[in-house]
Amino acid sequence: MNWDREVDVVVVGSGLGAMTSALCLKEMGVENVEVIEKGQKWGGTSAVSGGGIWIPNNHYAKACGANDSTQDAADYLSDTTPEGKVPPELIASYIDNASKMLKFVSKSKEIEYQSLAHYPDYYQESPGSKTGHRSLEPAPINWDAVGSDMATMQETHHMMYMFDRIGFTQVEAHALVTRPPGWWKVMVKLIFKHVLDTPFRLKHKVKRARRLACGSAGTARMFLAIKNRNVPVTLNCAMTELIQDDSGKVIGIKATENGKAITIKANKGVILGAGGFEYNQELRDKYLPKPTSTEWSGGGIRTNTGDALLACEKLGAKKRLMDGAWWCTTINAPDEPAPRLAIMEKSLPGNIVVNMSGKRIANESQNYMAYQTEFFDSHSEASPNSPAYMVFDSRFRKSYIVGPLMDNQARPDAAIPKSYFENGFMAKENSIEALADKLGIDKAGLVKSVANMNEYAKTGKDLELGRGDDAYDRYYGDETVSPNPCLHAIDQGPYYALRIDPGDFGTHGGMDTTVNAEVLKEDGSTIDGLYAIGNCAAAILPTYPGPGATLGPAMTWGYMAARHITGHSGE
Repeated sequence: MNWDREVDVVVVGSGLGAMTSALCLKEMGVENVEVIEKGQKWGGTSAVSGGGIWIPNNHYAKACGANDSTQDAADYLSDTTPEGKVPPELIASYIDNASKMLKFVSKSKEIEYQSLAHYPDYYQESPGSKTGHRSLEPAPINWDAVGSDMATMQETHHMMYMFDRIGFTQVEAHALVTRPPGWWKVMVKLIFKHVLDTPFRLKHKVKRARRLACGSAGTARMFLAIKNRNVPVTLNCAMTELIQDDSGKVIGIKATENGKAITIKANKGVILGAGGFEYNQELRDKYLPKPTSTEWSGGGIRTNTGDALLACEKLGAKKRLMDGAWWCTTINAPDEPAPRLAIMEKSLPGNIVVNMSGKRIANESQNYMAYQTEFFDSHSEASPNSPAYMVFDSRFRKSYIVGPLMDNQARPDAAIPKSYFENGFMAKENSIEALADKLGIDKAGLVKSVANMNEYAKTGKDLELGRGDDAYDRYYGDETVSPNPCLHAIDQGPYYALRIDPGDFGTHGGMDTTVNAEVLKEDGSTIDGLYAIGNCAAAILPTYPGPGATLGPAMTWGYMAARHITGHSGE
């Protein structure tokens, strides 16, 4: 083999898990590490995400005085992970090593997280659950901290910007959406800081604030950490094949860099952190439940087409959880670059989500993963749940941000594009009956569902689906609404309906791995020199037990791969 270049470890992908592995490798003594990225920007799905990481019993939480333990975490994950879904040794390893990973990477001055005191685990009825301090979000950072590389940084999802200009943290997002007393102070503070920074934006000819939050803050911090340790990140470099020696050990990769075929030798190993296959319709049709479409995926990283999966299949890699994804309903507006994740809107009081029979599908305020799991469980050709519509009234429209509609102060009805009212994306009518007729929803079914919700709003008890009974339900509720912050009457015309699609923010099926992230073969042996982390590996926490249950394992398995390659203790 004539190698174009030679490194100790090549890391495929530039998301948070991939870059964590690069940082850990360098800190553990590996001299020559290269990160390659298929796209034109670094950060991957991690950058687009909310940036949260779910780490039980972590040192940030302890510093805040939180009460957690490995036993509580074990009890919680045992109850929320269906038997046989995930090898128990992987869950045990995660509980034991996630907090160690976070402590290890936090030694680097570039890495800083903030514990989320009030963001609850998603299944509050389960033993060992906590109402806060298991999830963390990255501390904001100015994007010019990464220097000239800010031009190739993948930004957070457009839904996480106020007026498409000002980024906000998860804590700030909660205030802006649920609007508790004093919420406007958060908005004024963000706008004031943005105005003060006008000279910077004019100088650099950018429209968005340089303060990064959520996913892009996490990836920017990690990118800065590896940049300061002289780890190159090669863009426009797509892996096409894994190279093995005669013994079956992976010793390098074939790739296409800026259109040219190259080979990279990896003396110590290859770590795959290249994302899932959400933008490969053929693979979606093959593995995922129906209905399914790339156009409903909210991740927005269209280079996630399953390259790592396809390369590993050629080596006989074992796969697991291929029928799963990080499910989340999405709103696919005609004038936006990618669908929005419908996490908060449908949780707020004064709406219902119905199928074409006019029937509610599931508890709208429960966590997004559980909601869509129920969506697929009850969907059939005879009784389809797609398309589905979120139905609400003028009070709701005035009170809350509703995806691309914003609220009617920021975007009045007259400013909504005509395209929104075409092809069944949205409707507005003066009565529930007319709304049903406009979209072809069963009139009697919708009228009954709205009438039921109006009654539940009076009593505070959703007799059908228990909306608002759980602490997570109430997290995105409106504390000014009583007796249940998740329930309000839908009775002030005009009435609106917005299409909700069964989307995702990435697939979670992929290569089966050991506790050290080594890729397994069908016979249970490992493929020497090959590691998989993040969304190209089978999920460790597939039921999404809490906010950040994708990035937490991705980072932890990046750390575990580095430990295995180096023999480092990880302390």
